[in-house]
Amino acid sequence: MMNFKKTVRICLFFVVVSYAIAAENTASKVDADALRHWQDLRFGMFIHWGPVSLTGEEIGWSRGKQTPIEEYDRLYKRFNPEKFNADQWVRAAKAAGMKYIVLTTKHHDGFCLWDTRQTDYNIMNSPFKRDVVKELAAACKKQGIEFGTYYSTCDWHHPDFPLTSPGGKVQREQSNLDRYTDYLKAQVKELLTNYGPLITLWFDVPQKFNAQRGQKVIDMCRSIQPTIVINNRTGAKGDFDTPEQKVGGFNRQRPWETCMTICQQWAWKPDDKMKSEKECIQMLLSIIGGDGNLLFNVGPMPDGQIEPRQVERLKEMGQWIGKYSDAIYGTRGGPFKPGKWGASTCKDKKVFLFIMNWPKHGALTLPALPAKITKAEVHSGGTLTFRQTPLSLELDVAPNKRDSIATVIELTLDSQAFPIQPIGISSGSLAFGKKTEASNVHQKDKSYNADKAFDDDPETRWATDNNVSAAWIQVDIGSAKLVNSAMIDEHDWDRVKRFELQYQVGDEWKTAYSGTTIGADKEISFEPVRAQVFRLNIIESAEGPTIWEIQLFKVGPA
Repeated sequence: MMNFKKTVRICLFFVVVSYAIAAENTASKVDADALRHWQDLRFGMFIHWGPVSLTGEEIGWSRGKQTPIEEYDRLYKRFNPEKFNADQWVRAAKAAGMKYIVLTTKHHDGFCLWDTRQTDYNIMNSPFKRDVVKELAAACKKQGIEFGTYYSTCDWHHPDFPLTSPGGKVQREQSNLDRYTDYLKAQVKELLTNYGPLITLWFDVPQKFNAQRGQKVIDMCRSIQPTIVINNRTGAKGDFDTPEQKVGGFNRQRPWETCMTICQQWAWKPDDKMKSEKECIQMLLSIIGGDGNLLFNVGPMPDGQIEPRQVERLKEMGQWIGKYSDAIYGTRGGPFKPGKWGASTCKDKKVFLFIMNWPKHGALTLPALPAKITKAEVHSGGTLTFRQTPLSLELDVAPNKRDSIATVIELTLDSQAFPIQPIGISSGSLAFGKKTEASNVHQKDKSYNADKAFDDDPETRWATDNNVSAAWIQVDIGSAKLVNSAMIDEHDWDRVKRFELQYQVGDEWKTAYSGTTIGADKEISFEPVRAQVFRLNIIESAEGPTIWEIQLFKVGPA
């Protein structure tokens, strides 16, 4: 017979386990209507700003690196952005066609842009002495823009957080994560209570926060505002994913939002390289075509103004977007998946095509839709030539009438568009989806694996570690085939200085083509070779090479 005490212990164990499982299953869930509303907005402004703008270096990350910790932590004592005008910031966002704003209320450096009761390290103790969060929240409400707040989960300034600068890689001798969590919750409660309702809470870099600790933060937030939408950086899964500085892949199952900078640095940097109008708009179209949102970042200057050239770029975006707003807001991505050709969105019985790259000769051919197209019209100028067959759609607009950013075509169907199964468009590359290998992958992160360069997705890439100056990536196309042309896409990174496209013969590598720079969409031709394994051998690169796409094409019989 089992010992009575042992029986009690076993029963208690199962009670505890059952309670834990129940707690897991009763974790707060996102409000479906609130999440759908956030997705419908599609385009928002991210703002990284604080005393760090006085240095022109990166917010948080430059603490203890480019700027000594003691000096960085005293920057706020001379931070006096007298030209800050919240209404101007919101007007810039509206002019761009943005529907919401997310402000970095506290970054990894711990400095707070609102009148918090939890720490003196805040804007009210600077020479400025104005609550930036309060003024921006009010301006958003007045102008009909949704307002959300970024809040760094980690805090390299707070003495209770276990890690500190530089880069959150230094372990503190003493810390108290539970006490810091109480601090975090108290501050987040202030943001929700005093400046809400918020469209989103955007957390960042959880570091020591695990899924359980992060979920408790989310649950607390929802106890205050049940409709809050929260990202995936508390340590818990949250409501949406956040690909950073890259376009996310097509995904209708899990909401997502790309966060991207208009220049290269998150915080303001003098003479920072800025993206072109075409880059900005095509990036947005690729994102919404993948069923994601874009949170597009600006970094205001030390005086509080958004740099005039950035304001002008945002205005250019808004002027283009405004002509096609019905194809952007309140849509879903697809049914055609984004690719080099362009992207598509849909709503009701409408499919909107954004054609960014036409074939060199002739019409664009897309796979057929499992629905009848009752009407097809071009909105960006010119006359549309359209033909629908059981196997394909053929579309053409005279080359001199094609929009330089994206030709916009609207298709009207005889049935609802969204239920159509998403359709990928293949380049016809022999390397598509084949077995791959590479000499190096950035931080061993699977999202940068070699296969990303052969997936016909121009928004994914193979990347190497920053200190790599030479590397190779290869593909096995399954059997020996005749090949005499290739396309290699490095985008505009221009890191590669010398390379060879090679093919394997026995144990020997032979060179089909030698070149120097690659850049965007480099097309190469060479004498036909028959081989099964091909390799891009990067002999010299300015820094870690990264390749978005490699495509191989055959000529003659297989």
